[in-house]
Amino acid sequence: MKKLELVYRHLLYGAMEKKNRELTISSLAKTLSLSLSTVHLALKPLVRMNAISMKLRGFTVIDLKKILYYWASVRNIEKDIVYATRVEEPVTEIEKQMPDDVVFTAFSGYKFKFKDVPADYSEVYVYGGESVQKRWKKEMAGGNRSSGGTKNNPNVFVLQKDELVGSYGKTATIAQLFVDLWNLRQWYAKDFLTALEVHVGRILE
Repeated sequence: MKKLELVYRHLLYGAMEKKNRELTISSLAKTLSLSLSTVHLALKPLVRMNAISMKLRGFTVIDLKKILYYWASVRNIEKDIVYATRVEEPVTEIEKQMPDDVVFTAFSGYKFKFKDVPADYSEVYVYGGESVQKRWKKEMAGGNRSSGGTKNNPNVFVLQKDELVGSYGKTATIAQLFVDLWNLRQWYAKDFLTALEVHVGRILE
């Protein structure tokens, strides 16, 4: 993901899942290992749309929904795909065989976080690295390290894993799930997104 997106993920995680809407720019920069200028740049559009209120040393999140939809609009999940391949097994088996260091997102991430499946799905998306490639070395060898995937209709997608994504847990944050599902092309992504919007709505109440 782009560095600016790391800021959106962290502040949304804090506000949505930790009920913390008060943040300082210096703490964000330190936590995310970003420069102060990068954090300021990420916050500019949020100030412009009145989603956050700036203070002397920090800011207050005042409109989570605006931030969430803004991030969804600038997210480009396809650019984050580093490996794509096809594994001829059910998605439940693929999920069980994933290395311990991956972070599940999209359909699998929703299932594990909310213990629910709004629709049948046939692809597994994870944030990971070489451990996934090694796990299915034979299949990966015939694949493309790009969003184009393999010629055989890929069903395993590995997204570039940043250093902090694992710190939020084995599944992506609620906000990350939202923006990832928002940007998927599969028709059933809409079913997952609709179900997720219900959970988000409860948080925003």
